[in-house]
Amino acid sequence: MGGIHAIDPNGLVILGGGGHGLVVGEAAALCGVAVAGVMDDRADAPAACRGDHAMPWLGGIRAEGRWWILGIGDVVARRVLLERLGREDARTLTRAVSVVHPRAFVSPSAWIGRGVFIGPGAVVHARARVGDHAMINTGAIVEHDCEVGENAHVAPGTVMGGACRVGRDSLVGLGGAMLPGVAVGDGCVVGAGALVLRNVGDGEVVVGLPARRLGGEG
Repeated sequence: MGGIHAIDPNGLVILGGGGHGLVVGEAAALCGVAVAGVMDDRADAPAACRGDHAMPWLGGIRAEGRWWILGIGDVVARRVLLERLGREDARTLTRAVSVVHPRAFVSPSAWIGRGVFIGPGAVVHARARVGDHAMINTGAIVEHDCEVGENAHVAPGTVMGGACRVGRDSLVGLGGAMLPGVAVGDGCVVGAGALVLRNVGDGEVVVGLPARRLGGEG
């Protein structure tokens, strides 16, 4: 399944022009959507607007009245921008668009929120729920009955076993794995390659095989 949740005759705007912004913009274009370009508050043209296959730079972030998706990979920076957009005009948040790469698979019984990015080779299985502005990145697997919270990032190559949960604003790093039924709380970081065997509390950072709390016994 590939798709996008809205079409703007003026084109989709990518908010943030780093490498992730380029990935999101290319995925949208592969879905047949016109990409107007990138908005970024940097003083100089961001990476996605330089070199081969560059996208147009539209200046600083002014998303009012536009259809948009975040092009920033860092969950903390994404949250800061989402809060800013909400303060400037709450209606802007209702115009977030979800982009599903044509080479991703999303079950017809899965639920996908606003502003979600699902990358190539990613799988979202039956009855999974993916919250607003979450990222299911390249090759990640979200098994049946999983829940991915708002603005969470399931990084490339991550595997979530059945009925797992990743909370709001959390990151499961590159190649991480979660056993079925395990929950990661809000604002957590699961280090790259970690194997999560038991629940992770809000705000915790866990690393290793098996995953243990950084700086603690757990």
